[in-house]
Amino acid sequence: MPSDLKRVTRALLSVSDKAGLVEFARALVERGVALVSTGGTKKTLQDAGLSVQDVSDLTGFPEMMDGRVKTLHPAVHGGLLAIRENPEHQAAMLAHGIQPIDLLVVNLYPFEATVAAGRPYDDCIENIDIGGPAMIRAAAKNHGDVAVVVDGTDYKAVLDDLAAHDGAVTFTLRRRLAQKAYARTAAYDAAISNWFATEIGEETPPYRALGGTIAEVLRYGENPHQSAAFYRTPESRPGVSTARQVQGKQLSYNNINDTDAAYEAVAEFAPERSAAIVIVKHANPCGVAEGTTLREAYEKALRCDPVSAFGGIVAMNRPLDEEAAKAIVEIFTEVIIAPDASEEAIAIVAAKKNLRLLLAGGLPDPRQEGLTLRTVAGGFLAQNRDNAVVDAMDLKVVTKRAPTQRELDDMRFAFRVAKHVKSNAIVYAKDGATVGIGAGQMSRVDSSRIAAWKAAEAAKAAGLSETLAKGSVVASDAFFPFADGLLAAAEAGATAVIQPGGSMRDEEVIRAADEAGLAMVFTGYRHFRH
Repeated sequence: MPSDLKRVTRALLSVSDKAGLVEFARALVERGVALVSTGGTKKTLQDAGLSVQDVSDLTGFPEMMDGRVKTLHPAVHGGLLAIRENPEHQAAMLAHGIQPIDLLVVNLYPFEATVAAGRPYDDCIENIDIGGPAMIRAAAKNHGDVAVVVDGTDYKAVLDDLAAHDGAVTFTLRRRLAQKAYARTAAYDAAISNWFATEIGEETPPYRALGGTIAEVLRYGENPHQSAAFYRTPESRPGVSTARQVQGKQLSYNNINDTDAAYEAVAEFAPERSAAIVIVKHANPCGVAEGTTLREAYEKALRCDPVSAFGGIVAMNRPLDEEAAKAIVEIFTEVIIAPDASEEAIAIVAAKKNLRLLLAGGLPDPRQEGLTLRTVAGGFLAQNRDNAVVDAMDLKVVTKRAPTQRELDDMRFAFRVAKHVKSNAIVYAKDGATVGIGAGQMSRVDSSRIAAWKAAEAAKAAGLSETLAKGSVVASDAFFPFADGLLAAAEAGATAVIQPGGSMRDEEVIRAADEAGLAMVFTGYRHFRH
């Protein structure tokens, strides 16, 4: 085991993000640490009045090839990798005039930010750092002697250690910094390899790397005995990862998961066409509606299942306004997420101190390509995001009766919702609002019956004499394998059906629809969501 304390006498600093750099370097100099640096970092330090040795003086070679080659040299890597207590390493350093480097401070070229900004291919390539990761990995490997910093948030920890130990850094801190260093280069390489896969159209590369940056440590996971944290990936997609939390207590693991589900669902509804609200409970929509205003949409969505909406997540496709805020805070709600909010709405929500208000700054594009992941024992599944949208589908009428325009509008609405309901999914809708949702059942007929029961219960809660499902349309996320699920919908009062089609018994199901007087269309697209 390496000795606990290692004195820092020389530091090499080469950073693209210079926040806090000058203050940190000045504190090192005050402790007698000699500074070595490169390019823009050296200029920043010199402009601040600090004495800095150019890495070219260390290596005996100038920076060349537009800065691509400057630190890839034995004078640098020998200074980082030499084991100080190894006699052979000491002899090699002496023979070749290699000076030890005890502290490395590097943050990498901003590759992720360059890609996120939509820069051209050549710009992205030029922002792939080579010397930085090589130095980081060398210093991290030799953490027995060298401290490596890849994140400016660790400047204070290093300075505190130096102050507490008379200019030395502890093994405990060096090892923690080494772990972070390898995680950073792994995430960096993951971003590059995944970008390359997209650029060349490789959907299933033989190696798939994952990487993320911690956003926050959570109180616990799905359950209190599980530890958890939230990580952000380089993907730029408006939602819970981009949102500014205006108020409320810390989001939980389940809050984040449910809020993401709600916001992805509400993005299916274009804000320029109508206001839309999605209420989610346990990752499933329990009420979805469109309206001329957010308040109207909320009241219609709430009517679908007011019991499940208690303690739910409310997402909207337009900025939260005063009238919608007044309605939403009337019942207990965990999270509200919107693209933005008026000052009046923010003030209304502020009266509920535990209610989280998230402003995402925009809506995700349901047509955007991307990757979704799920872990399994010993591995993970990766697939393209389900970016199929019903507006782009060629709806095929398969029954004798064609749907009316009202039915067709509600069919499209219901199929948008079904895409975001756990399978097996059945959605009843009428007049741009869900009136019954059946989710996550082992058989489709059970989902149909649950959705019908929900519609009847919602009618009772609203003081109505007949089920909300009467005169509705029904959407199924996958084909009906038998006619029983479709007939259950007809018995509940549905008049039209939208489904993918593709069952061996399609003809049987179509005959049953004709006999029941239903209109039915096939989409050709399935929306399983497990």
